[in-house]
Amino acid sequence: MTETAVPVDPRLLEILVCPLTKQTLTYDRVRNELVSTAAGLAYPIRDGIPIMLPDEARRLDEA
Repeated sequence: MTETAVPVDPRLLEILVCPLTKQTLTYDRVRNELVSTAAGLAYPIRDGIPIMLPDEARRLDEA
């Protein structure tokens, strides 16, 4: 399944933090994810909406 990357509002990116660590996130445009290096998770962005649920996140140590 290929998802079309919908731009995320930059203002939203400025205020979002990792729900587990409360640390800032890095936006990965290539994978369309918000990355929390502190938690080792990458939260997906679907249809321009960040899915900030740890159960939905990809572990960074996964290929």
